[in-house]
Amino acid sequence: MSQQPMQTISGKLILLIKAGYWLALLIIAAMVMASFILLQQMMAGHRHDDTLLDIVGMQKVLSQRIVFLANAAGAATRNQQPALVTAFKQATADFERNYDLLLERVVADPASPARLDPKSVENVLFAKPFHLDYFSVGLIANGERLVSAFESQLGMADNGGYKGGGERVNLDASVANAALSGYAALGQRISAQADARSESLLDLHRTLFYSTLGVIVLVALFIFRPMSNAILRRTRELIDTRNSMAFIAVHDGLTGLHNRTFLTDHFDTLIKGAQRRRERLAAVHLDLDRFKQINDTLGHAAGDYVLVVTAQRMRDSCRASDLCVRLGSDEFVMILNGAGGTEDINTVAGRVLSQINEPIVYRGATILPGASAGVAVYPVDADNAQDLLVHADLALHAAKKQGGGSLSFFSEELRHELDYRKRLEHDIRIAIAEKTFQVYFQPQVSLSNGTIGGIEALVRWRHAERGMIAPGEFIPIAEKCGLMPAIGRIVIAKAIGEAAEWNRAGIAFGRLAVNVSGSELREANFDAFLFGALEKAGLPPQKLSLEIVESVILDDEKTGIAAKLRHIRAAGVHLELDDFGTGYASLSHVNPNEIDRLKIDRRFVQNINENGDNTKIVRAITELARGLGISIVAEGAETEAELDSLMAIGCDQVQGYSIAFPMPQDQVREWLVARAPKRARLTVLQGRLA
Repeated sequence: MSQQPMQTISGKLILLIKAGYWLALLIIAAMVMASFILLQQMMAGHRHDDTLLDIVGMQKVLSQRIVFLANAAGAATRNQQPALVTAFKQATADFERNYDLLLERVVADPASPARLDPKSVENVLFAKPFHLDYFSVGLIANGERLVSAFESQLGMADNGGYKGGGERVNLDASVANAALSGYAALGQRISAQADARSESLLDLHRTLFYSTLGVIVLVALFIFRPMSNAILRRTRELIDTRNSMAFIAVHDGLTGLHNRTFLTDHFDTLIKGAQRRRERLAAVHLDLDRFKQINDTLGHAAGDYVLVVTAQRMRDSCRASDLCVRLGSDEFVMILNGAGGTEDINTVAGRVLSQINEPIVYRGATILPGASAGVAVYPVDADNAQDLLVHADLALHAAKKQGGGSLSFFSEELRHELDYRKRLEHDIRIAIAEKTFQVYFQPQVSLSNGTIGGIEALVRWRHAERGMIAPGEFIPIAEKCGLMPAIGRIVIAKAIGEAAEWNRAGIAFGRLAVNVSGSELREANFDAFLFGALEKAGLPPQKLSLEIVESVILDDEKTGIAAKLRHIRAAGVHLELDDFGTGYASLSHVNPNEIDRLKIDRRFVQNINENGDNTKIVRAITELARGLGISIVAEGAETEAELDSLMAIGCDQVQGYSIAFPMPQDQVREWLVARAPKRARLTVLQGRLA
């Protein structure tokens, strides 16, 4: 279809939608106007009925007042009579005026057929049994005669007064009572008619209302539904985003404490205030010692509950002038204003730790979270917010090194350690930029036939000035600074490149195993990087294994790591569970559909020939893996006795110093070539054919 017809159809559709839109608006406007008019009529009717009922009520009162004043004037002394006669005359006149007004308002016709309807007002006025018109007129006439008679007796009449006999003057109380009954019935009829009229108007108003809603629903369904849904969805997203951003800007969403952003924005102000008041200010950095264990064993819901309880205990134990902040995960900071001396700070921080370390009951389970704290004091330890927090963090690590659950203050020794860490961090960044990290390889060998089952890639760093630096020294600092993913990519790329050369040269090495941390897997493009490195080097994915620890799988609840691992495994890359037996993973994670190999941690392998418990653990892990069809390797074997014990248990694949030390790429290549099986040579005999 050409563009012109398409535009014509689109224009007609838009015109149709606009016409429907304006038509719907006109219908809705007409219905709303009709509803408004009905409402006005209803209100006017209510006012009219209220006026009639007020008149009826007044007539009932006046009918009794006329009788009362007539009797009172007849029984009063001559001195009292003038006032009573005047009041009696006024009541009679008011009764007559109200009756005339009533007749005018109800527009009653004595000859109307409605007087025969027992539910009508005319029936009360002009028909049996009430004959209200007759009794009202009679009461007025009787009252006027009696007033004239009283005025004649008292000489108050201007025209000589009443000329009739005295026997005709007396007021008939039965007439007043009949009028009272009639007015009571009239009030009921008026109320009943008002209710009926209101109900009728309400029904009509309800019909208009529902009709209006129906038109609106039709317009919404057939004209504005797609557009309104999109607008509503976008509006909700914007509102939710705005509210979330407004709250998260200054508060932690889980605990309700102030967050890191708030602390960053206000910490300098707090320090300036302490400087102006010449007071000390203490930063107390708290951390839960067993929070990861709580998450791994009881789940993240339990961990969140512990964080909420910890935050509440911090609030309860600090002063109103102190500031409580959650930095992230299980890290908290308390800023103590007017901290006082070291003993005062120690008392406050100790009280906080004592409350936090109280047991927490969660769904019947008793949790002992444990907490450590590090303290840095302004202006003793630092004169700015950033350094004060860094020094408090160092003091916290010192407290954890003491076993946890304790409090440590920043010291000069920690200052020297900080300087060393800063220099080392600087050197790590340079090493990353220059890619000077090296890869060492440690083979994994079969005990039964000596074949090479795999080879693990390990990171090493030879510093230009300090020589070889142990991984246990620089890796924690790299992890703390967020540099480990960059180091990991350097190691992975170099290891894959070397393994690809072995593969092209026909050197048997089993599978290349590289360690991957949770921080690397959390990077959005890690799988793309891995596949790119394999493709660039030319190494088949089946020749690569990723070693992950159990906590990485457990962390999937909030990170989505497991989905990424399934994607990587689907491409042919193997997955190995490293340090098995030391974490807190459920056996549900030991799944042959997700894991290819288990790696027994070295702590169970060392001295296995002398430790019966370790023997039982390794045997159980081996039988579990064999039953599930998962291969297994034991790391850390260093003696012949340990190898013999592993062989007896049935754990065939081993890795350790007894087999080979980690070697650089040149040495490991020679080692692999030397261990490769010898191929038989074919000798070609040359001779003459007979």
